[in-house]
Amino acid sequence: MKKARSFEISKLVVVEAWKRVKANQGAAGVDKESIADFERDFKNNLYKIWNRMSSGSYLPLPVRTVAIPKKTGGERMLGIPTVADRVAQMVVKLHFEPMVEPLFHEDSYGYRPNKSAIQAVGVTRTRCWRYAWVLEFDIKGLFDNIDHELLMRAVRKHTDSKWILLYIERWLKAPFQKADGTLTERTKGTPQGGVISPVLSNLFLHYVFDVWMARHYPELPFCRYADDGIVHCRTKSEALALKEVLGARFGECKLELHPEKTRIVYCKDKNRREEHPAISFDFLGFTFRPRLTKTRDGTFFVNFSPAMSNKAGKEMRQKSRRWNLQLRSDKSLEDLSRIFSPIIRGWINYYGSFYKSALYPTLRHLNTILVRWAMRKFKRLKGHLTKAVYWLGGIAKRQPELFPHWKIGLKPTAG
Repeated sequence: MKKARSFEISKLVVVEAWKRVKANQGAAGVDKESIADFERDFKNNLYKIWNRMSSGSYLPLPVRTVAIPKKTGGERMLGIPTVADRVAQMVVKLHFEPMVEPLFHEDSYGYRPNKSAIQAVGVTRTRCWRYAWVLEFDIKGLFDNIDHELLMRAVRKHTDSKWILLYIERWLKAPFQKADGTLTERTKGTPQGGVISPVLSNLFLHYVFDVWMARHYPELPFCRYADDGIVHCRTKSEALALKEVLGARFGECKLELHPEKTRIVYCKDKNRREEHPAISFDFLGFTFRPRLTKTRDGTFFVNFSPAMSNKAGKEMRQKSRRWNLQLRSDKSLEDLSRIFSPIIRGWINYYGSFYKSALYPTLRHLNTILVRWAMRKFKRLKGHLTKAVYWLGGIAKRQPELFPHWKIGLKPTAG
């Protein structure tokens, strides 16, 4: 009889893993067990995970797939492991991430502790002022196409822990399960939606791109956020040559640059006189393009800088319409503030970081919705648009702290 393997895994780490999975929430997997279901017997459930992982007998269930619409059209397959599998993955992540995180490149920003998208936008803005040309690139289907053999080679480079290697391999091979119950074998990729996937994808691209760039093109700064990246070049010919070489590099590693989303952009400003068809690019919800900027002495000049993209503004307005806020006449203004202010504050904190005025039309749209809510809730305001605007504007003046956009001066007006 074959003796079960025994691995040293702390029960406290399993508890910490559960706390983090619970905080992240998320949908149920193929077993249909939700976070709330798991929590009802969480002590017993956590013991089972610890016991099976420690003995080497832990086997993940198939990964539930959900089709998510892409912003650019089409669908992306999101893989959702069960809650128990997410806890187990978090256990491995808590051990493995500290091994590789200190080695990652400083200009890799996606899915990393103490790194953010807004930092990536800021460093890209600064470099666009110093370098006239940009190679914008996007990796086609990164999470679906990561080569398992190459990935495991990278994982083994940083750990010889048998249980970490064992379980990462099992998660990579766990089949997808469609809505009709059909199972699909997986020979490549790491599910977008898995807890361990972000650190694995970052490790893969660390060697495919980050280290490779630092070795072969140390003079060209780059910024990468997961599968989206920007490389700054000094000349157009330099950018064209890099595009060809980079395509070949990704091909060697069994990945492909997106043909439509990989392009060369000229960072045109008041001092740059060359002509090029592309003088703008989108990165992390911001559009970088020539903009008229006012100096402290009141003069204007053309500056290449980021502002919230039209696409991001459209998505925010669509989301606010889906709230059906104007139909919630059973709620008070304070109730609406409590429900929606955290989201609005997040928008302002992120998109207001650069060229804040680009955000204002979207925030004013929220006032329009609030006016409609007031007209529906109060009989005296029904059918009286101007009256409703003045009523809401009065409240905004007296209580600007109710909504984050009121606090920065975007109050309802009749103008």
